Amino acid sequence: MLTVFGTMALDTTRTPFRTEVRILGGAATFASLSACVFTKTAMVAVIGSDMPKENISALDRKGIDTRGLVTVKNGKTFHYDSSFDYNLSNRTTNKTELNVIADFNPVIPAEYAGSDYVYLANNDPKQNIKILEHFASPKLVACDTIEYWIEQDRDNVVKMMGKTDAVVINDSEARLLCKEVNLARCAKKILSFGPKFAIIKKGEHGAILFSSDGEVFPAPAFFLDEISDPTGAGDSFAGGFVGHVAKIGKVDFRTLKEAVIYGNVMGSFAVQDFGVKKLLSITADDVWERYEKYRNLVQF
Repeated sequence: MLTVFGTMALDTTRTPFRTEVRILGGAATFASLSACVFTKTAMVAVIGSDMPKENISALDRKGIDTRGLVTVKNGKTFHYDSSFDYNLSNRTTNKTELNVIADFNPVIPAEYAGSDYVYLANNDPKQNIKILEHFASPKLVACDTIEYWIEQDRDNVVKMMGKTDAVVINDSEARLLCKEVNLARCAKKILSFGPKFAIIKKGEHGAILFSSDGEVFPAPAFFLDEISDPTGAGDSFAGGFVGHVAKIGKVDFRTLKEAVIYGNVMGSFAVQDFGVKKLLSITADDVWERYEKYRNLVQF
């Protein structure tokens, strides 16, 4: 089983073409919806009583185990308000309201303790470190982070990475964390913190997998002719990545290479509609069909 810990949010996303207010989002939500296509997935997050019940029901219908959701009575759910420019590549944070996640003391249901795979989505690194104490002996622990936590609590971000097997991070955040421009140098520094693997996401340009043994695997993104909302693409990538590893049951470089491809495929679905709408509608057959199209695109 894969357990995902992170944020379940109500997002406000603004593009020059459309605005959606307080829609279902959050790193754990995107990652769980992506991962559940591949493997049994459980989700741990804290929400406020303002979270619409239909949002939780939507996760349940996708087969996600939501017993790890904690609702704070009269609390407000994490809210992230952001705007994209015309090319949908540059994002501006308008408002970050931590709300109930600020003082969350994470615990997990006893049934989750034996999870073989754990994904720590971009969340307070201190909480991510603490929740790891609840798991027995996972085969793979992966984590992500964002600019907010790198700027607010860099020391604990580094400490968290040292307790994982794989770090998934985007290129701008890697550069901010490592104070390096070259991504290979960024990966080398991240690997020096302790993980065996580092995956640096490059948005529409794909992702690069690095190992502590010096192996490198660059993979292009799946080509799309229309994008609606890039929010959650990286979290969906991570969910597909860890979900595929959990499905195969191996943590070797070959499996991780294929997992990067599935991560790119899941990220491509996420950007085709606002919030998690597209991920809620796809099936395993849709994923496999796009994976085959991806293979045809990169063969030569």
